[in-house]
Parts: sequence; structure tokens; C-alpha cells
Amino acid sequence: MSHGRDRQQVRSFLVVFQVALALLLLVTSGLMIRTFRNLRNVDPGFTNAREVQTVTIAIPDEQVKEPERVIRMQQAMLEKVKAVNGVVSASIISSVPMAGGESNDPVYAADKTYRKGTIAPLRRYKSIAPGYFATMGQRMLAGRDLTWAEIYNGGAGAIVSENTARDIWGAPDAALGKRIRPTTKDDWREVIGVVADEHSDGVDKKAPTIVYWPLLTKNFEGEPVSVERYISFVVRTPRAGSISLQTEIQNALWGVYSNLPLAKSETLETVYDRSLARTSFTLLLLAIAGCMALALGVVGIYGVVSYSVSQRTREIGIRLALGAPIPQVTTAFVRSGLILSVIGCGCGLAAALVLAPLMKSLLFAVSPSDPLTYAAMSATLIFAAALASYLPAKKATKIDPVEALRAE
Repeated sequence: MSHGRDRQQVRSFLVVFQVALALLLLVTSGLMIRTFRNLRNVDPGFTNAREVQTVTIAIPDEQVKEPERVIRMQQAMLEKVKAVNGVVSASIISSVPMAGGESNDPVYAADKTYRKGTIAPLRRYKSIAPGYFATMGQRMLAGRDLTWAEIYNGGAGAIVSENTARDIWGAPDAALGKRIRPTTKDDWREVIGVVADEHSDGVDKKAPTIVYWPLLTKNFEGEPVSVERYISFVVRTPRAGSISLQTEIQNALWGVYSNLPLAKSETLETVYDRSLARTSFTLLLLAIAGCMALALGVVGIYGVVSYSVSQRTREIGIRLALGAPIPQVTTAFVRSGLILSVIGCGCGLAAALVLAPLMKSLLFAVSPSDPLTYAAMSATLIFAAALASYLPAKKATKIDPVEALRAE
């Protein structure tokens, strides 16, 4: 008295399609979850970002023309900020990591030769004040930090990142004492320190090779005296992110220069999270879609098995009346649900292997065909399908054979 084979095949096909779609979305979600975890495990070059407050300012050259006066104002502001209640340390940098607004220019090394008509490899330029690396928690691998005396004398020293040192001289220690400059007409500056790499473009990007110059420099890039006017204060304090701290820092800065415009104030954690926004958003969308598809697939299998139980009530009653073991009856229905789920998983795996490489640009340190992700998602889906099949199958074993035989 059940429906014909054609209707059963159509119903089974829809369930297989739902399972395949569920597995495809679960695999992509799993790949994004692994990507997100891998990104979180990358050392960005700083520590405890939630405790670092950043405040960006600009000193217009129309109002303060003399570079020496600008640097003295910046140092005075820094001392005022350090005096704010709860501040552990503070410093200045030309651009906060992962916040953008950075430049790349050539760097010439005195002990290297360059072919005529070519320029030296480009490096990321950043200008800093003393104490920046200690404030950020960035490890000093060799050498020492800059001093204010060196800055006021025109900045005869420079600091390079580890990958810069390895790229030019082969090892961090080998960089100490070497001389570098931006152009062939500038003064040489001695490398006095090497620091750990900084993922300045985001943890999903390769750490750029960076050279840290003093805030004030003489005979630098064709300028007799130049100073970095657009700067950011980085402040390490447990009060980071609070409105009261931002107000006190603002008042400290205005205590030195009342006309100072404040461009931006945010924690380093906010900047860090923003660099992961695309990955986080994609992960959220895929996770929602994957869960919905999984739910639809499980509901489909449950519905098919339940309907099969309702259509075969008389048959089940006869089997039980003739002494068929209950596990045998249960297994028969679970098997039918698992067959549909296995076929769906096979189709979903094939689709994932074809389509997953299209999202390669979103992945980090994980292969689009990662076997662990595929196995874990397949096992999750098959377990859910088995559970969805078992529940109506278990219900079938509670049928009263006498009542089933009386039914029309």
C-alpha cells in the first residue's frame, strides 16, 4: 500500500542532494575554522594588544615649521602621556601595525654592490622614538634601541627587522655595525639593532622587511633636516580602551599644543581584529550556511525514515509477530538512512574537491583539500545522519504487532 518506486526515488534524491550540499558547506566552514585558528596562532610582532592604546596626531608644517621644534613637542607630549595614571610605557611610531598608511623605499647597504641603472630592493619604512619595541612587546634579537640623543643629533642609527637582516646579511647578528641609507646621496646610518618581524600588513600576509629610522633625520632622502609629522602614540596600560584614558591622553597632548587635531584613538586589539574582519565574516556566513544545510539534511533523512516506518507498519507488525529480533528491524531502517547519507557524502566530497580550490585566496596555512577537515566533516555528517535514522527506527520497534495486524 506504499507509494510507487518513482516517488520514493525522487524523495531519496532530494535527501542525497541535501546531504551533499551540507557536506560541501561543512567542509568550507571547516577550512575557514582552521584558517582562523592558524591566523590566531601567528605571532604578529606585538603582545597583549588589548592593553595598547593608540592615538594618531598630525602637526601641520604651516603652524610649526621647524623640524627641531616639532621633535621637541613630540617628546614633550610623550612625557605628558607617560605621566597619565596607569600608563606602563609609551612611545611613538609613524604608522601603527596593520593600520595602513605605510611607505616602501630602497635601502642601500655599504657592503653590497648594485648594478648600474638599478635601485636597491624596497623595504618598509617606519620612523620611531625610543621605547617603541618595549611598549609593543616586540623582541630585540640583537643590539639596542635608539636614544633621544641620537635623534637630536640627526639620527645616525637605524634598526632593522629580522627578515631584513637575513635578506641582506644572512643573520641577525651579522647586521650589527653595517651601514645603510635610502639613496646614494644620503648619509650612511649604522644598524644598531635587530628586532623580531612585524606582520604590519596583517597576520594573513607575509611580514614585510622593515627598516626603523629615527623620527628626526638629517641628510635623509634629499632633505637637509626632516621630521615625521604624522605620528601615532602607542600607550601600554591596563586602562586601554576606556573613555577616561582617552580623555586624559587628549588633555595631556593639548597641554603641549592646544591646537592639535586628534585623528584617531583606538586600541591595538581593534586594529588587529579589523585585519581579520574578512576572514571572520566569511567564517560566520559559511558556519551559518553549513549548520542550516546540516539541519536540512538531517531533517530530510529523519523524514524519509519516519515516512518509511509509517508506510511499513503492517510489515513491521508481521515481522515482530513472527519473532524477528528487534535489533534486526532497527538496523534495517538505520541502514536505509545511512545509505542515503553515504551517497550524499560521496557527492559532497567530490563537489568540495572541485570547488574548494576557488576559496584558496581566503585560506591560510591550510590546503583546500585538507584530509583532516574532509574526514572530520564527513564523520560529523554521517553521525548526525545515523542519529536521525535511529530515532524513527527505534520508534518502529515499539509497534504492537496485534494493533499493526488489525490496521487497514
